[in-house]
Amino acid sequence: MKRVLSLLVFVLVLNGCDDGNLIQEDINFENITTQSCTTNDIIFKIKEKEALLLEIPATSFVNEPSVVGIPTTIDISSSNRVVYRFYNGVVANNNICETIAPAIPIVTDQWTATAGKIQIFTTAIKTLNTTENSTRITGYNHNIVFKNITFAKSNGTQVYETFPFGDYVTTSNSLPFLFDKTVEKCSSSNLIYNHTSSEALTLNIDPSLIANVATPLNSPRTGVIGTTSNQLTYRLFTGVPLTGDYFCGTTIPATPTINQQWDAVSGVNGVSGIIEVTTTTNGPNAFKHTIVLKKVTLKKGNSDFLLGDNFIYGDLLTTN
Repeated sequence: MKRVLSLLVFVLVLNGCDDGNLIQEDINFENITTQSCTTNDIIFKIKEKEALLLEIPATSFVNEPSVVGIPTTIDISSSNRVVYRFYNGVVANNNICETIAPAIPIVTDQWTATAGKIQIFTTAIKTLNTTENSTRITGYNHNIVFKNITFAKSNGTQVYETFPFGDYVTTSNSLPFLFDKTVEKCSSSNLIYNHTSSEALTLNIDPSLIANVATPLNSPRTGVIGTTSNQLTYRLFTGVPLTGDYFCGTTIPATPTINQQWDAVSGVNGVSGIIEVTTTTNGPNAFKHTIVLKKVTLKKGNSDFLLGDNFIYGDLLTTN
């Protein structure tokens, strides 16, 4: 009889432990969309009566693609917190983000991460214009994974070697590209430029490409993007409006301020980064040079995008 009672007690204890383990190990938010608070640095996932919270400075999410195989790595600490909560009712956004959270549902249990690493691997989100075969960056995706994370619980600890949090997306303002296709040239150099009040696309052009001689039909002059000759640069400015006076001086003006600079990737003959110039007469001793950029990639840091198969830079007017 004693043996039977002992066996029953053992089975009950074992079942109780199993039930606890099932609850503890059931942390899966991979298919839940990540949300963020506007009033603090918390990003989170919620489902039914559970919430997974990551409190981390917004500056940790840099709009710059990671180098392949090298994510940003941050220590879990009192400044970079990971918390898993259980509630006694369905949880909503305001339970996470409000300064004074609603009284219900009530947090019934909480696991707090005490050690581990936060890994963030960032990639650019690009939209594709299939007609032009051009791309533009509209945001950045930050894939977050916890490594060797230890949760402190009311009844012990829980450790995960790899625990995927999921994706968090930050937005990026698209570059305007509102050029009017009218190109101008500095008289003292080979710099040509197209600009609006807030942006500029400059090209230090090989002068042979804009010779004052009409090109044969369907036979434009061609060159490739380089790092000195035929160097192409896009700049976005802030501050006072940009004017033509900015470009041709001996020194770069202090204002307006350069907000972003994207440099064209060096081209390959017949493949990419191609400059085509078609020259026609435009009256007595006058010429019009129509400049087209083909398969050009602009790059800033680890970010890049395609201008398109045939980007019309604009028309440059010259005289003999």
